[in-house]
Amino acid sequence: MNPPVLASKRLVLRAHAHDDLPDFAAMWADPQVVRHIGGRPFTAEEVWTRLLRAAGMWVLLGYGYWVVRERDGGAFVGELGFADFRRELDPPFGDAPEAGWALASAMHGRGYAGEALAAAHAWADAALRRRTVCMITPANLASIAVARRCGYRPYAETLYKGAATTLFERPAPA
Repeated sequence: MNPPVLASKRLVLRAHAHDDLPDFAAMWADPQVVRHIGGRPFTAEEVWTRLLRAAGMWVLLGYGYWVVRERDGGAFVGELGFADFRRELDPPFGDAPEAGWALASAMHGRGYAGEALAAAHAWADAALRRRTVCMITPANLASIAVARRCGYRPYAETLYKGAATTLFERPAPA
């Protein structure tokens, strides 16, 4: 399955492409971006693997991640979407798609995460019709606020790879 193109007032969400690699690599190499996502910049090899993984999720799962760009001018904003990373968590996510998002640091504070996630959730509510989950480190207050605005509520505190994390869930649409 190819990812659908989604649009919001200011943003376009579309499939990852090879041409996105420079922007993608710059974002994942930025210490500001990764401070709550593993805590260290990603290598070029890791970024390439992430790009391939983003494309593969759609084929295997029927859902995945989108690249987010501004509608006007096409500036790179970040990526977001849904995944099944088979995380070793207690409690486990089960078969619930896991929402995730990362924005280039120059795009922080503009409301883009919430706007793009609203578009992604509108698609997921219609296409997947399932409970979704996400995990956020307790120190990532900005992402917690975005998750709450998108309807996520905390349901467990746990450790992931030795670090404290909060698990959130968003119920299936009625």
